[in-house]
Amino acid sequence: MSRFEIVGRSVRSGASVPFDSEEWSEAAGGSKDAVARRSIPAPEIPIPQQGKLGQLAYLPAWFIGARFMGKTNPLQTVLFVSNHCNLACKHCDASTHSNTMSKSYDQIREELEYSYSIGSRFVDFEGGEPTIWHDGHYGINDLISLARNIGFFSTTVTTNAQLPFDGLEATSIWVSLDGTREYHDQIRGAGTFDRALKNIAASGHKAVSVNMTINCINKDCVEDLAHMVAENPHIKSISFSFHTPYPGTEHMMLPWDQREQVLDKIIAMKKAGVPIMNSVSGLELMKTNDFPKDCWVCNFILTDGTRLSECPGKTVGICDQCGFGMGAEMRSVFQFKPDTILAGLDLRVS
Repeated sequence: MSRFEIVGRSVRSGASVPFDSEEWSEAAGGSKDAVARRSIPAPEIPIPQQGKLGQLAYLPAWFIGARFMGKTNPLQTVLFVSNHCNLACKHCDASTHSNTMSKSYDQIREELEYSYSIGSRFVDFEGGEPTIWHDGHYGINDLISLARNIGFFSTTVTTNAQLPFDGLEATSIWVSLDGTREYHDQIRGAGTFDRALKNIAASGHKAVSVNMTINCINKDCVEDLAHMVAENPHIKSISFSFHTPYPGTEHMMLPWDQREQVLDKIIAMKKAGVPIMNSVSGLELMKTNDFPKDCWVCNFILTDGTRLSECPGKTVGICDQCGFGMGAEMRSVFQFKPDTILAGLDLRVS
Protein backbone atom coordinates (compact mmCIF):
# COMPACT_ATOMS: atom_id res chain seq x y z
CA MET A 1 0.00 0.00 0.00
CA SER A 2 1.21 3.49 -0.70
CA ARG A 3 1.76 6.77 1.09
CA PHE A 4 -1.82 7.65 -0.02
CA GLU A 5 -3.35 5.20 2.42
CA ILE A 6 -6.66 6.97 2.07
CA VAL A 7 -9.17 4.83 0.28
CA GLY A 8 -11.15 3.40 3.15
CA ARG A 9 -9.06 0.35 3.99
CA SER A 10 -9.94 -1.10 7.40
CA VAL A 11 -7.62 -2.96 9.73
CA ARG A 12 -8.57 -6.60 9.66
CA SER A 13 -5.28 -8.35 8.98
CA GLY A 14 -1.73 -7.82 10.18
CA ALA A 15 -0.24 -10.89 8.56
CA SER A 16 2.10 -10.68 5.63
CA VAL A 17 1.12 -12.54 2.50
CA PRO A 18 3.73 -15.29 1.94
CA PHE A 19 6.22 -13.69 -0.43
CA ASP A 20 7.77 -15.48 -3.34
CA SER A 21 9.67 -13.35 -5.84
CA GLU A 22 9.19 -15.87 -8.64
CA GLU A 23 5.45 -16.02 -8.01
CA TRP A 24 5.08 -12.26 -8.05
CA SER A 25 7.30 -11.95 -11.09
CA GLU A 26 4.85 -14.23 -12.86
CA ALA A 27 1.97 -12.11 -11.61
CA ALA A 28 3.71 -9.09 -13.07
CA GLY A 29 3.93 -10.65 -16.48
CA GLY A 30 6.03 -13.77 -16.44
CA SER A 31 9.59 -12.54 -15.94
CA LYS A 32 11.76 -11.08 -13.22
CA ASP A 33 12.45 -7.96 -15.25
CA ALA A 34 8.77 -7.20 -15.80
CA VAL A 35 9.22 -3.71 -14.36
CA ALA A 36 11.70 -2.85 -17.08
CA ARG A 37 9.75 -4.54 -19.87
CA ARG A 38 8.90 -2.27 -22.81
CA SER A 39 7.64 -4.75 -25.39
CA ILE A 40 4.99 -2.49 -26.91
CA PRO A 41 5.84 1.17 -27.52
CA ALA A 42 3.48 3.87 -26.29
CA PRO A 43 1.42 5.53 -29.00
CA GLU A 44 2.96 8.50 -30.72
CA ILE A 45 1.47 11.66 -29.25
CA PRO A 46 2.83 15.17 -29.89
CA ILE A 47 5.02 16.09 -26.95
CA PRO A 48 4.35 19.57 -25.48
CA GLN A 49 7.20 21.59 -24.00
CA GLN A 50 8.00 19.83 -20.76
CA GLY A 51 11.59 20.68 -19.89
CA LYS A 52 12.59 22.76 -16.90
CA LEU A 53 11.82 26.03 -18.72
CA GLY A 54 8.38 24.75 -19.63
CA GLN A 55 7.71 23.82 -16.03
CA LEU A 56 8.98 27.14 -14.71
CA ALA A 57 6.64 28.94 -17.11
CA TYR A 58 3.60 26.79 -16.31
CA LEU A 59 3.88 26.75 -12.53
CA PRO A 60 3.71 30.54 -11.92
CA ALA A 61 0.78 30.85 -14.32
CA TRP A 62 -1.01 28.03 -12.49
CA PHE A 63 -0.28 29.62 -9.12
CA ILE A 64 -1.54 33.07 -10.15
CA GLY A 65 -4.72 31.54 -11.49
CA ALA A 66 -5.27 29.53 -8.31
CA ARG A 67 -4.25 32.19 -5.78
CA PHE A 68 -5.72 35.32 -7.32
CA MET A 69 -8.31 34.26 -9.88
CA GLY A 70 -10.14 31.52 -8.00
CA LYS A 71 -9.24 28.76 -10.46
CA THR A 72 -9.26 25.21 -9.12
CA ASN A 73 -7.47 23.26 -11.81
CA PRO A 74 -5.47 20.36 -10.34
CA LEU A 75 -1.71 20.34 -10.61
CA GLN A 76 -1.18 16.70 -9.71
CA THR A 77 -3.03 13.45 -10.43
CA VAL A 78 -3.06 10.48 -8.08
CA LEU A 79 -3.97 7.54 -10.29
CA PHE A 80 -4.62 4.12 -8.77
CA VAL A 81 -3.81 1.53 -11.42
CA SER A 82 -4.82 -1.58 -9.45
CA ASN A 83 -5.44 -2.85 -5.94
CA HIS A 84 -3.39 -6.00 -6.52
CA CYS A 85 -0.68 -6.19 -3.86
CA ASN A 86 2.03 -8.55 -2.68
CA LEU A 87 1.60 -7.70 1.02
CA ALA A 88 -1.22 -7.56 3.54
CA CYS A 89 -0.38 -4.71 5.91
CA LYS A 90 -2.04 -3.76 9.18
CA HIS A 91 -3.56 -0.62 7.70
CA CYS A 92 -5.04 -2.50 4.74
CA ASP A 93 -8.32 -4.39 4.36
CA ALA A 94 -7.68 -8.12 3.88
CA SER A 95 -10.76 -8.32 1.65
CA THR A 96 -8.87 -6.32 -0.96
CA HIS A 97 -6.93 -9.45 -1.85
CA SER A 98 -10.09 -11.37 -2.71
CA ASN A 99 -11.76 -8.49 -4.56
CA THR A 100 -8.95 -7.31 -6.76
CA MET A 101 -9.34 -4.90 -9.65
CA SER A 102 -6.87 -3.84 -12.30
CA LYS A 103 -7.30 -1.24 -15.02
CA SER A 104 -6.56 -1.74 -18.68
CA TYR A 105 -3.92 0.24 -20.53
CA ASP A 106 -6.62 1.95 -22.58
CA GLN A 107 -8.55 3.00 -19.49
CA ILE A 108 -5.43 4.48 -17.91
CA ARG A 109 -4.60 6.30 -21.14
CA GLU A 110 -8.07 7.87 -21.12
CA GLU A 111 -7.68 8.85 -17.46
CA LEU A 112 -4.28 10.42 -18.09
CA GLU A 113 -5.59 12.38 -21.08
CA TYR A 114 -8.54 13.58 -19.02
CA SER A 115 -6.30 14.67 -16.13
CA TYR A 116 -3.95 16.51 -18.45
CA SER A 117 -6.88 18.27 -20.13
CA ILE A 118 -8.06 19.74 -16.82
CA GLY A 119 -4.61 21.08 -15.94
CA SER A 120 -2.67 18.35 -14.17
CA ARG A 121 1.02 18.13 -15.04
CA PHE A 122 2.36 15.67 -12.45
CA VAL A 123 1.13 12.11 -12.02
CA ASP A 124 1.64 9.64 -9.20
CA PHE A 125 0.94 6.00 -10.02
CA GLU A 126 -0.43 4.20 -6.97
CA GLY A 127 -1.83 0.80 -6.00
CA GLY A 128 -2.05 -1.77 -4.54
CA GLU A 129 1.49 -2.31 -5.71
CA PRO A 130 1.84 -0.46 -9.03
CA THR A 131 5.05 -2.18 -10.11
CA ILE A 132 3.19 -5.48 -10.57
CA TRP A 133 0.50 -3.88 -12.75
CA HIS A 134 0.27 -5.32 -16.25
CA ASP A 135 -2.19 -5.50 -19.10
CA GLY A 136 -1.07 -8.13 -21.54
CA HIS A 137 2.42 -7.07 -22.60
CA TYR A 138 2.10 -3.60 -21.10
CA GLY A 139 3.95 -2.91 -17.86
CA ILE A 140 4.38 0.06 -15.53
CA ASN A 141 7.09 1.62 -17.71
CA ASP A 142 4.62 1.77 -20.59
CA LEU A 143 2.37 3.92 -18.39
CA ILE A 144 5.30 6.16 -17.50
CA SER A 145 6.18 6.59 -21.17
CA LEU A 146 2.54 7.23 -22.00
CA ALA A 147 2.27 9.97 -19.37
CA ARG A 148 5.46 11.58 -20.63
CA ASN A 149 4.20 11.54 -24.20
CA ILE A 150 0.90 13.08 -23.20
CA GLY A 151 2.86 15.96 -21.69
CA PHE A 152 3.14 15.37 -17.95
CA PHE A 153 6.20 17.08 -16.52
CA SER A 154 7.09 14.19 -14.24
CA THR A 155 5.94 10.79 -13.09
CA THR A 156 6.12 9.23 -9.66
CA VAL A 157 5.64 5.64 -8.58
CA THR A 158 4.93 4.75 -4.97
CA THR A 159 6.07 1.23 -4.11
CA ASN A 160 6.57 -1.10 -1.18
CA ALA A 161 9.91 -2.09 -2.80
CA GLN A 162 9.38 -5.80 -2.32
CA LEU A 163 10.38 -6.46 -5.92
CA PRO A 164 13.51 -5.14 -7.67
CA PHE A 165 12.80 -1.86 -9.46
CA ASP A 166 16.16 -1.13 -11.06
CA GLY A 167 14.50 -0.72 -14.46
CA LEU A 168 11.78 1.66 -13.28
CA GLU A 169 11.75 4.80 -15.47
CA ALA A 170 9.71 7.15 -13.26
CA THR A 171 11.10 10.61 -12.60
CA SER A 172 10.95 9.90 -8.88
CA ILE A 173 10.20 6.87 -6.73
CA TRP A 174 8.69 6.87 -3.26
CA VAL A 175 9.18 3.82 -1.06
CA SER A 176 6.82 3.31 1.85
CA LEU A 177 8.78 2.61 5.04
CA ASP A 178 6.80 2.38 8.25
CA GLY A 179 9.78 2.74 10.56
CA THR A 180 12.97 0.92 11.34
CA ARG A 181 13.14 -2.86 10.92
CA GLU A 182 11.21 -3.85 14.08
CA TYR A 183 8.31 -1.49 13.44
CA HIS A 184 8.16 -1.79 9.67
CA ASP A 185 8.09 -5.58 9.82
CA GLN A 186 5.45 -5.47 12.54
CA ILE A 187 3.18 -3.52 10.19
CA ARG A 188 4.09 -5.02 6.80
CA GLY A 189 5.45 -8.48 7.53
CA ALA A 190 8.69 -10.22 8.49
CA GLY A 191 11.59 -9.50 6.16
CA THR A 192 9.94 -6.61 4.32
CA PHE A 193 12.28 -3.94 5.72
CA ASP A 194 15.50 -5.65 4.67
CA ARG A 195 14.03 -6.52 1.29
CA ALA A 196 13.03 -2.89 0.70
CA LEU A 197 16.49 -1.57 1.59
CA LYS A 198 18.16 -4.17 -0.61
CA ASN A 199 16.04 -3.19 -3.61
CA ILE A 200 16.55 0.53 -2.95
CA ALA A 201 20.32 0.05 -2.97
CA ALA A 202 20.19 -2.06 -6.14
CA SER A 203 17.90 0.31 -8.03
CA GLY A 204 20.55 2.84 -9.01
CA HIS A 205 17.79 5.44 -9.33
CA LYS A 206 18.89 8.99 -8.51
CA ALA A 207 15.57 10.11 -7.00
CA VAL A 208 14.44 7.47 -4.51
CA SER A 209 12.85 8.86 -1.36
CA VAL A 210 10.91 7.25 1.45
CA ASN A 211 7.67 8.14 3.15
CA MET A 212 6.73 7.26 6.71
CA THR A 213 3.12 7.33 7.86
CA ILE A 214 3.25 7.79 11.63
CA ASN A 215 0.79 5.91 13.81
CA CYS A 216 0.45 4.48 17.31
CA ILE A 217 2.67 1.54 16.45
CA ASN A 218 5.71 3.28 14.97
CA LYS A 219 5.70 6.71 16.65
CA ASP A 220 8.80 5.95 18.73
CA CYS A 221 11.15 5.30 15.80
CA VAL A 222 10.66 8.50 13.80
CA GLU A 223 14.07 9.93 14.68
CA ASP A 224 15.89 6.64 14.11
CA LEU A 225 14.40 6.21 10.64
CA ALA A 226 15.15 9.83 9.68
CA HIS A 227 18.78 9.49 10.69
CA MET A 228 19.03 6.15 8.89
CA VAL A 229 17.79 7.88 5.72
CA ALA A 230 20.33 10.67 6.18
CA GLU A 231 23.13 8.10 6.29
CA ASN A 232 21.91 6.05 3.33
CA PRO A 233 23.55 7.18 0.06
CA HIS A 234 20.78 5.57 -2.01
CA ILE A 235 17.93 7.63 -0.51
CA LYS A 236 17.37 11.28 -1.36
CA SER A 237 14.94 12.33 1.39
CA ILE A 238 12.13 11.32 3.72
CA SER A 239 8.64 12.72 4.07
CA PHE A 240 6.28 12.35 7.00
CA SER A 241 2.53 12.01 7.23
CA PHE A 242 0.27 10.82 10.03
CA HIS A 243 -2.27 8.04 9.90
CA THR A 244 -5.67 9.31 8.77
CA PRO A 245 -8.47 7.43 10.60
CA TYR A 246 -10.58 5.99 7.85
CA PRO A 247 -13.43 3.80 9.14
CA GLY A 248 -12.02 0.73 10.83
CA THR A 249 -8.54 2.21 11.37
CA GLU A 250 -9.31 4.79 14.06
CA HIS A 251 -7.22 3.01 16.70
CA MET A 252 -4.05 3.61 14.66
CA MET A 253 -4.37 7.39 14.80
CA LEU A 254 -1.86 9.15 17.03
CA PRO A 255 -3.46 11.39 19.70
CA TRP A 256 -3.04 15.10 19.02
CA ASP A 257 -0.77 15.78 22.01
CA GLN A 258 1.62 13.03 20.93
CA ARG A 259 1.42 14.20 17.32
CA GLU A 260 2.62 17.66 18.37
CA GLN A 261 5.54 16.16 20.28
CA VAL A 262 6.57 14.09 17.27
CA LEU A 263 6.30 17.12 14.99
CA ASP A 264 8.59 19.12 17.28
CA LYS A 265 11.20 16.38 16.90
CA ILE A 266 10.81 16.36 13.11
CA ILE A 267 11.13 20.15 12.95
CA ALA A 268 14.31 20.02 15.04
CA MET A 269 15.79 17.41 12.71
CA LYS A 270 14.81 19.46 9.66
CA LYS A 271 16.54 22.53 11.09
CA ALA A 272 19.60 20.41 11.84
CA GLY A 273 19.92 19.44 8.19
CA VAL A 274 18.30 15.99 8.06
CA PRO A 275 16.94 15.58 4.47
CA ILE A 276 13.24 15.88 5.30
CA MET A 277 11.00 16.79 2.38
CA ASN A 278 8.32 18.53 4.49
CA SER A 279 8.91 22.23 5.07
CA VAL A 280 9.03 23.69 8.59
CA SER A 281 6.02 25.86 7.73
CA GLY A 282 4.02 22.82 6.66
CA LEU A 283 5.05 20.83 9.71
CA GLU A 284 3.93 23.64 12.01
CA LEU A 285 0.48 23.65 10.38
CA MET A 286 0.16 19.90 10.98
CA LYS A 287 0.21 20.42 14.75
CA THR A 288 -3.39 21.63 14.84
CA ASN A 289 -4.67 20.87 11.34
CA ASP A 290 -6.57 24.13 11.64
CA PHE A 291 -6.21 25.51 8.14
CA PRO A 292 -8.25 25.59 4.92
CA LYS A 293 -7.74 22.44 2.87
CA ASP A 294 -6.61 22.93 -0.74
CA CYS A 295 -6.92 19.29 -1.72
CA TRP A 296 -8.34 20.20 -5.13
CA VAL A 297 -4.69 20.69 -6.10
CA CYS A 298 -4.75 16.91 -6.68
CA ASN A 299 -7.39 15.02 -8.58
CA PHE A 300 -7.81 11.37 -7.66
CA ILE A 301 -8.84 8.50 -9.92
CA LEU A 302 -9.60 5.40 -7.88
CA THR A 303 -9.17 1.76 -8.82
CA ASP A 304 -12.83 1.39 -9.79
CA GLY A 305 -12.51 4.39 -12.12
CA THR A 306 -14.21 6.89 -9.81
CA ARG A 307 -12.94 10.41 -10.54
CA LEU A 308 -12.67 12.75 -7.57
CA SER A 309 -11.73 16.41 -7.74
CA GLU A 310 -10.43 16.27 -4.16
CA CYS A 311 -9.05 13.79 -1.64
CA PRO A 312 -11.34 10.84 -0.81
CA GLY A 313 -11.15 11.91 2.83
CA LYS A 314 -13.56 14.72 2.10
CA THR A 315 -16.17 12.22 0.94
CA VAL A 316 -15.77 10.28 4.18
CA GLY A 317 -15.86 13.48 6.25
CA ILE A 318 -12.54 13.22 8.09
CA CYS A 319 -10.71 16.31 6.83
CA ASP A 320 -10.40 17.66 10.37
CA GLN A 321 -8.39 14.55 11.30
CA CYS A 322 -6.28 14.42 8.14
CA GLY A 323 -2.66 13.41 8.59
CA PHE A 324 -1.50 13.79 5.00
CA GLY A 325 1.60 15.97 4.99
CA MET A 326 1.02 17.38 1.51
CA GLY A 327 -2.21 19.02 2.68
CA ALA A 328 -0.22 21.33 4.94
CA GLU A 329 2.39 21.88 2.24
CA MET A 330 -0.29 23.02 -0.22
CA ARG A 331 -1.68 25.53 2.29
CA SER A 332 1.81 26.85 3.03
CA VAL A 333 2.42 27.45 -0.65
CA PHE A 334 -0.72 29.58 -0.85
CA GLN A 335 0.49 31.46 2.23
CA PHE A 336 3.69 32.36 0.33
CA LYS A 337 5.95 30.53 2.77
CA PRO A 338 9.40 30.65 1.12
CA ASP A 339 10.65 27.39 2.63
CA THR A 340 7.61 25.52 1.33
CA ILE A 341 7.88 27.03 -2.15
CA LEU A 342 11.55 26.07 -2.37
CA ALA A 343 10.78 22.55 -1.11
CA GLY A 344 8.05 22.21 -3.73
CA LEU A 345 10.32 23.33 -6.54
CA ASP A 346 13.00 20.87 -5.41
CA LEU A 347 10.39 18.10 -5.37
CA ARG A 348 8.64 18.90 -8.64
CA VAL A 349 10.99 20.69 -11.04
CA SER A 350 13.21 18.09 -12.65
